[in-house]
Amino acid sequence: MAYADLGEVRLFYTDDAPDAAPGAPSPDPVLLVHGYGADSADWSFHIPALAERRRVIAPDLRGHGRSSAPATGYRTADFTADLVALLDRLGVERVVAIGHSLGTLVVSALAVEHPDRVRALVCVDPGYGQPEEVAAYFPAMYDGLAADPYATALANDAWCYTPASPRWLREWHRRKILGTAPQALAEAFPAMYRGEGAFGVRPAAERYLAGRACPVLSCWSAAQAGSAAWEGGLFKHPASRAEVWPGGGHRLHAERPEEFLFVVGAWLGDIDKEMSA
Repeated sequence: MAYADLGEVRLFYTDDAPDAAPGAPSPDPVLLVHGYGADSADWSFHIPALAERRRVIAPDLRGHGRSSAPATGYRTADFTADLVALLDRLGVERVVAIGHSLGTLVVSALAVEHPDRVRALVCVDPGYGQPEEVAAYFPAMYDGLAADPYATALANDAWCYTPASPRWLREWHRRKILGTAPQALAEAFPAMYRGEGAFGVRPAAERYLAGRACPVLSCWSAAQAGSAAWEGGLFKHPASRAEVWPGGGHRLHAERPEEFLFVVGAWLGDIDKEMSA
């Protein structure tokens, strides 16, 4: 079934799994969490390869894509609670969670608040860890999102690309933004960085992310290279690492899907070996 009714929200999701022999051991499922103003189709490049070996669950967050859009409830904690409810509905105890942008805050909150549910994290050009000097520009965006969410979100999207970013990717995400509920655009971005429970800006990010005990692989775009070194000081698990992708834009996983799959697959392979040792 492609939809899960979870009380106040109805989530669209896909659930793919390899054909496995009965009783054969299988690695932890993968949970794919897209970013702000996007949807689970962001992972179209990755699901077929990941599903050759693992069960892969890819939801649309509330207010995004094909999921329903309540009038309110677009904090990181709200998105995380929805995903916990979805995993419960599907009978999934533990996942490898892969998130992009806003999705990195959601999967990090899942790892901190529900550590038994997360085996490992992959965070793609995280939305967390913004320096205070960068966050100083955000209030103007908050006001713009409140007044005209679509125009403001589209204008903000311009920074996500490099000259090498394909034109189709820009248009694909322009259409995704236009397909996102206005209240989700207006509320989700500010909720990452201000208000109760927000941990997008340092030093709140440092305090909160230090609670991630599981292995973390973070892949940072060239524009946020300084943040990789910052995050490296927060890791608790020895298998964790933060790396910069030279030339990568904000959606580096979509720009370079085969490379992304190779890097993530090799890292998860090492994690799986450690778990079985």
